[in-house]
Amino acid sequence: MTPLIAIAAEAVEKKSAEVTDWAGRIGWVAGLLIFIALVYWLMRQGWKWRGSLQSDLPELPTAPTEPGPATLTLSGRYHGSTTAGQWLDRIVAHGLGTRSRAELTLTGAGITVGRPGANDFFVPAGALREARLDKGIAGKVLAEGGLLVVTWAHGDKLLDSGFRSDRAAEHTAWVEAINSMINTTEGIAR
Repeated sequence: MTPLIAIAAEAVEKKSAEVTDWAGRIGWVAGLLIFIALVYWLMRQGWKWRGSLQSDLPELPTAPTEPGPATLTLSGRYHGSTTAGQWLDRIVAHGLGTRSRAELTLTGAGITVGRPGANDFFVPAGALREARLDKGIAGKVLAEGGLLVVTWAHGDKLLDSGFRSDRAAEHTAWVEAINSMINTTEGIAR
């Protein structure tokens, strides 16, 4: 037998060493699981703390019983709301921080946001301030113009709410319709 074949045969016969320190391994795994649970708990506490800091935000308006005929509808995702102009300052009070599927309906009365599994809300036409295409909002960054952002007044705060349609080509029509509605409602161009 040549020396290389002998070395290869010897290597095949060797097995990995058996674990002899089970207590140490179990301790490391338990420690890792406790660490992961602690990090998750701290994130949850931070979310609750942010919600308590935003408790001065009034309840979300509900849609009127007769909002009028739908001008536009959009099916897609709601990505959250932030303080206007500060795309990383997420608003979590009243469920506004919860991402979800969304069905938007634009009428003369405003925008109805229907969210299965989360709180629905309504943005009255008088509260609308601006609509634009943007690339990101707290926790979601897309290609330039991939996000419909609606700025609206709620209480004494201005909020930016981000939506993404299942058909991104619809965004431009929404921006034009909302901005036209704002200019018509206020009688002045912004």
